[in-house]
Parts: sequence; C-alpha cells; structure tokens
Amino acid sequence: MYDPKGNGKEKSVAAVTFVEREPPAHLQGVVHRYLHLKTEDELAEPYRFHALPDACTYLVLDQLDPSVAGVTRLRAESEEFDLGRRFHYVNVRFLPGVWQYDLVPAAFGQLRQSYSGELPLLELNRAIVGRPFEEAADLISDLVVRLLEEGVVARNPVTAQIFQNLDEIKTAADMADCVGLSPRQLQRRLKQSTGFAPHDFLKILRLQMALNGADTWSYADQSHFIHSFRRATGYTPGKYALKFDV
Repeated sequence: MYDPKGNGKEKSVAAVTFVEREPPAHLQGVVHRYLHLKTEDELAEPYRFHALPDACTYLVLDQLDPSVAGVTRLRAESEEFDLGRRFHYVNVRFLPGVWQYDLVPAAFGQLRQSYSGELPLLELNRAIVGRPFEEAADLISDLVVRLLEEGVVARNPVTAQIFQNLDEIKTAADMADCVGLSPRQLQRRLKQSTGFAPHDFLKILRLQMALNGADTWSYADQSHFIHSFRRATGYTPGKYALKFDV
C-alpha cells in the first residue's frame, strides 16, 4: 500500500516534534495521517522544512495564528519552506485523489495568509488550540466525516487500485492496465483527481517506495535510481540519509 513520507526532518535539529497519528478505521482510505509539528523551544535558526513530493492534499491548521488555515498540495519535486524559529501546526494528510479540487481548490506549498474560504477551518483551528493532539484528532475526524458527507472528499477507486498493486506497476501503461482504463482515460482521471499526469504520478510513487526501503523499485538500474532521486529531492540517496530522518 501507499505509505507516503511527507517530510525529511533535519537530524541536526532536535527541538522539533513531529508526530503522526493514524485516522480511525472508518476514515482509512481517505486520510493517510494526522500530523503534529511544533517547536519545543524557540530555535536558534529558522527551520527549513523539507517537503517531499507525495501527491497528497493537506489540510493545514496554524496553531500559533488560528486565522491561518487552508488546503494545500505539493509539486513533483521537493520543496523547502522556512517555518521560522517557532511554529506549531496540526495537519491532515489526505490520500491522493480523494480531494475534489473542482469543489474546493487547493493552494501550492506553504500557507501564510488568513483563511477566507467557506470550510469551517477557522472554527476548528480555534477549537483545538491548547488541546492534546489526541483530542484534536477526534475533532478533525468529525470535520472529515462532514467533508465526506458534502462530497468535498470522496474515496477514489482508481488510485486505491493503483496503491494495492504497486509492486506490479513498472510503467504508466502498467498503471492503465491495472485499473482497466486506456492511457488517455487514465491521463484525464489522474490529472483531474490528483493534479498529476500518469508519468509524474508514477515518479512520485517510485520515490516514496524508495524512501520506504525499496531502493531501486521500478528503476532500470542503480544509476537511474540515483539520478531520479537527486532530481526529485536535490540530494543523492546517501547524502539525504546523512542529513534527514524520514
């Protein structure tokens, strides 16, 4: 199954807490993880958050400024965000393909502006300020259920089938065969539901499988893997492992 790694935590910075929590059973297949990212003390230097390409959509809640919230996603290459020396975020990582962008668009990258959309994100953000992460996750689950009922998120049988058969998929053509679509149909469905063409979607899946220990999964050879990994992250696999924990 698809188990995305959303970020690489710098090994040299110890005073940052990053916690992942699984969603309740009735939300699995829609939500991958609830995330908690905060500084324990003010850092000596601004923290560079290394966001890995994962094809997921994120609901972001800034606990230090409850007016800042929103929906965001990443691109096919890694991005680095300057979070400053003090921060506290609670996020939801939705699985690829479940967020309905035609109903609620998503921004790219880091959110800094006050939220002005129609989702009840500011109410939720204020409600979870100061609560333990476990209690916050329960309130977030209530919102996700509401989003399911309203059709803002929906289970995606195409991406679900791809995730269940990752080991057999080596090319975009394999992906189309797996889900019983023509290459053109797959192109349209993936672009609409994930924002990625099949080639880029597969590139992200390859990278994520590599981060989970399948070093050369779906790559022609070791040099191809190293080249692709460096293009996506800016690091060779060896240098990445020295600098970051995932």
